[in-house]
Amino acid sequence: MGYVDVAGVGHTLADGRKLFADVSFRVGEGAKIALVGPNGAGKTTLLRMVAGDLPVAVGAISRVGGLGVMRQFIGMIGDDRTLSDLALSLAPPRLRAAGERLAAAETALHAAEVRGKFSSAAGKAQLAYADALAAWGEAGGYEAEVVFDTVSTIVLDQPWEATRERPVRTLSGGQQKRFALELLLRGPDEVLLLDEPDNFLDVPGKRWLESRLNESGKSVLYVSHDRELLAQTADRVVAVEGGSAWVHPGGFATWHQARVARHDRLEEQRRRWDEEHQKLRELMLMYKQKAAYNDGLASRYQAAQTRLRKFEEAGPPPLPPKDQSLRMRLTGGRTGKRAVICEQLELDGLTYPFDLEVWYGDRIAVLGANGTGKSHFLRLLARGGTDPDVSNAPVAGGASLLPVAHDGVARLGARVRPGHFSQTHDRPELVDRTLVEVLWRGDDHRAGLDRHAAMAALGRYELAAQGDQRFGTLSGGQQARFLVLLLELSGATLLLLDEPTDNLDLASAEALEEGLRAFEGTVVAVTHDRWFSRSFGRFLLFRGDGEVVEVPEPVWDVG
Repeated sequence: MGYVDVAGVGHTLADGRKLFADVSFRVGEGAKIALVGPNGAGKTTLLRMVAGDLPVAVGAISRVGGLGVMRQFIGMIGDDRTLSDLALSLAPPRLRAAGERLAAAETALHAAEVRGKFSSAAGKAQLAYADALAAWGEAGGYEAEVVFDTVSTIVLDQPWEATRERPVRTLSGGQQKRFALELLLRGPDEVLLLDEPDNFLDVPGKRWLESRLNESGKSVLYVSHDRELLAQTADRVVAVEGGSAWVHPGGFATWHQARVARHDRLEEQRRRWDEEHQKLRELMLMYKQKAAYNDGLASRYQAAQTRLRKFEEAGPPPLPPKDQSLRMRLTGGRTGKRAVICEQLELDGLTYPFDLEVWYGDRIAVLGANGTGKSHFLRLLARGGTDPDVSNAPVAGGASLLPVAHDGVARLGARVRPGHFSQTHDRPELVDRTLVEVLWRGDDHRAGLDRHAAMAALGRYELAAQGDQRFGTLSGGQQARFLVLLLELSGATLLLLDEPTDNLDLASAEALEEGLRAFEGTVVAVTHDRWFSRSFGRFLLFRGDGEVVEVPEPVWDVG
């Protein structure tokens, strides 16, 4: 079995800001430990340090056992990796190296045979391929292929030979996550590091993950904002907040109460420290005044000074972390009464034809299992519908979206300007730009802001400290908040949100819900968030059999 020990770890960002310090906890054998905390507090950074991706400059991290790691985002637009590449990236190092060697040998053999089947180069390539094949077998490659085949059949309903060369980006986000999780949970690694494992999973998938984590003997350290998953699986909770971390020895169900009690205790300790500090200072000043005309009290004055200095050098106890205060001002605007009209709309290979009318002001939650066409539907609307009109040009995130194969009609109403939030945050034009630069430059639909106005807007989203940070270096939750800010500034009157709460911490998700409540426009959101869905008034279900129907309340257990 494996375990992880984290002792006194700290991390400083490239700009010199201290992200966290003195973080200590243990992931014991078979334990399920959840990392929670605000977006940007350092949860993913801490996971990367445990994984060995980032150096540990302060403190120490020790690991025993094989380590399996799943990143927050698996496949992105522009990523040409195949499922075979993904499977190898999640395999133990020896197997991974053998697989990469075998793939290189296969490529070289093919190239040599193209040049001449009986050439000396072809003979050498054949020998190299045979050696690589033997190394693959010795590393456990054939046993691994059995697992790959099992996982491919479970997730994609196809054998490994049919899917191994399939690009990862052609899978839905949920399929990508399920594929990676199945491989890791069935693999030989004793310790797993999972960054937002529940993101992109539908509700049955989340319940599957809860069950698999509970029955697994592996030691698991994971980041999640899904309160139900946390309540069902976490043995202990490590809260990363306020520049450090603390450990709650119980489960998530009692964590909130423990956090309130801890904050009360910290406030009481700080109050007592302030009172003692004031007493020592007043005592020192008294002796200073008396020593000025009584030399016999000089030693007492010096002793009071020394006592005060040592007290101050020891420093005050920490204050409770400041609660986040996000203010999302999603405004929108008046549009025609009918915001979206779908007539016999059919998404190729995904749905049967369906009709739908979306009225101005509607709040529609789009539900259904992964792979049923929900994100395709949003993407079609985000591009302006089936026959885009210049008056319906997308204002945020829609212009660069891939086309959606379809039949039928999806038409946007008068003055409806779609703004799209992507589940994968795939905005390549933002990756290498700082937040202030993005806001300063503006775009065709969004006026530029000077630095003062940009920082004020970022401050409302708790992103002022990240103003000069590149978008690509932000945490998933910080990226999500910034993308919502761009929607706010864009003038969108139809918000098309694809899993907007996936990477948001609790405070951010609540701020988004409040912002949507005040939004003067129409909202259509794909979600598997059981809590978030309660704020919607209409529910559109994409069923596994291709039917698209409206239901009176959220439905989760339909294929």
